[in-house]
Amino acid sequence: MTVAPATLVFRDATEADLPAIVAMLADDHLGAAREDASLPLHPGYLAAFRAIAADPNQRLVVAARGGEVVGTMQLSFLPGLSKKGAWRGQVEAVRIAAPCRGQGLGAAMMRWAVEACRARGCATVQLTTDKSRKAAHRFYDRLGFKASHEGYKLSL
Repeated sequence: MTVAPATLVFRDATEADLPAIVAMLADDHLGAAREDASLPLHPGYLAAFRAIAADPNQRLVVAARGGEVVGTMQLSFLPGLSKKGAWRGQVEAVRIAAPCRGQGLGAAMMRWAVEACRARGCATVQLTTDKSRKAAHRFYDRLGFKASHEGYKLSL
């Protein structure tokens, strides 16, 4: 089933959206081990939200349908010297609520994200996805993203 993008509203998240956002972050095999969606939320989530909201190069976005938050992502706008000073849009923490998966919401959300990056003057949109997320890799491939780089992380 594919959902018409017109039924979705994309907006900046509010503090009231945090429980739904954290629940989506926790609702997969990786997030279950690192997130805590129990209420009240860990104070670190509110502190992070406030830092994101205060930074003009960050956007925590939700996709809402019928007033219900059904998706989320974070957009980071990164200046750089490479490519003659081009800006990059970094897409992170893309999630769709479990009951809403497979309806075309993720594709609509990513199309919106690409346009938001284009509107900010970004020359590139990039993202990372865990190597274990094979379905996500197929999803991003279908949207035209290329696995052009190998990513590394160091947990501190």
